Amino acid sequence: MKNSIQIRHLYVSYDGQNVLNNIDFEITKGKLVGIIGPNGAGKSTLMKAMLGLVQTDKGEISIFNKQIKENRKKTAYVPQRATIDWDFPITVKDTVLIGTYPSLGILKRPGRKEKEWALECLAKVDMLSFKDRQIGELSGGQQQRVFLARALAQKVDLFLLDEPFVGIDATSEEMIIKILKELRSEGKTIIVVHHDLSKAEKYFDEVLLLNKELIAYGPVRDVFIPKTIAKAYGGQLSFLEDMVMPT
Repeated sequence: MKNSIQIRHLYVSYDGQNVLNNIDFEITKGKLVGIIGPNGAGKSTLMKAMLGLVQTDKGEISIFNKQIKENRKKTAYVPQRATIDWDFPITVKDTVLIGTYPSLGILKRPGRKEKEWALECLAKVDMLSFKDRQIGELSGGQQQRVFLARALAQKVDLFLLDEPFVGIDATSEEMIIKILKELRSEGKTIIVVHHDLSKAEKYFDEVLLLNKELIAYGPVRDVFIPKTIAKAYGGQLSFLEDMVMPT
């Protein structure tokens, strides 16, 4: 089966401190995968490495069996909300319209076709009625839905979302995961940095358990066992009493 992502012997460090050590895995096409691990595990760094946004020490990363830069147009990225300047004066409609830019030629501006597609993507996430609002006026869940619409506007095969459910309402979370599952059913690959272990089995086909090194990767029921959880979280195990473990 064709791989969406293949990573071999990846190492990343910041200021001489190792962040990722010898990461090695591959994700096949059409999977909804969660990247899970404790704070400081390198989850966001791994995602940024997949996008070519951080410098790596060594290792190989391929997207659809090609180098990252050769397939950037096939990848959409939804960053953490905390990293976005919500005071930037831009409307909801124009935020989503930015997603059409990669498919346009150099110096070309979006036309009627792109504008209609942007509105379709807003309708998909039930945000069409907010199209003329400033992005900073929205709630956290509404903002996340708009950024998912922007990703949809890119018409890509690979979606990377970094902590998309943090600080949003339950309705928005349900809508987002529903859309992600629909994308998976269309053969798209979706990778999500996530922190809530109790929802992993409900949300994902597979999980990648990370703590600077790859602890385990595979179906949720195979990965979420006491041995691997203990290895990933070390002494941070008090939450396990309240965690819903697969049976």
